[in-house]
Amino acid sequence: MTQNRPDAGTFIPASIILQKLHDEAPADHVTLDWLMDSLQKQSFGLIMLVLAIVAAAPGICMVAGLMLLIPAFQMIAGRSAPVFPHRIAARPLPTRHLGGIVQRAIPMLRYLEKVVYPRCPTPREATKRVVGIAVMMLSARLILTPIPLSNILPALVIALISLAYIEEDGLMLSVCLLAGFVVIAIDLAVVWEIVHGAKRISFSI
Repeated sequence: MTQNRPDAGTFIPASIILQKLHDEAPADHVTLDWLMDSLQKQSFGLIMLVLAIVAAAPGICMVAGLMLLIPAFQMIAGRSAPVFPHRIAARPLPTRHLGGIVQRAIPMLRYLEKVVYPRCPTPREATKRVVGIAVMMLSARLILTPIPLSNILPALVIALISLAYIEEDGLMLSVCLLAGFVVIAIDLAVVWEIVHGAKRISFSI
């Protein structure tokens, strides 16, 4: 899978990292502290990818969305690594939910990793901030739209943005960021129409 990629000898695909996390996860629950230690706090992208996968699950998407806001703000601020408050980092998440979601996500990641690889390099710091802005806005959509299944689209886009960011694939990252901003723009247009529709109804009354 990595034969044609730059630095193939040192590159570790996200699917392998997630499989390792799944295999080593505690039986009852996991915490963000455990996740950060397992990932060695080395990547915003990996943390966001895992949280985006969790956010795709019903019931815990709002918690994951709130957690995603933290690395997003820190990326915008230019921090070198994500840092979570202890109260949030120690919050337990059921392993059965994370394990099931990760196991379903790994085959898809393996497929995507065949076409997502380092290319079209982008400025590191500027890219980090743009990714942070996109993830922040999509995370806000996760939190503010409590409609069943409405979490899947923004969580998927965040996961794709995170994967492209991890792989340093500037081309795929540009496409995913564009998709994210399109989703946000559509949401804003819908809200705008609802607000103006309500105003027209109130004026007619």
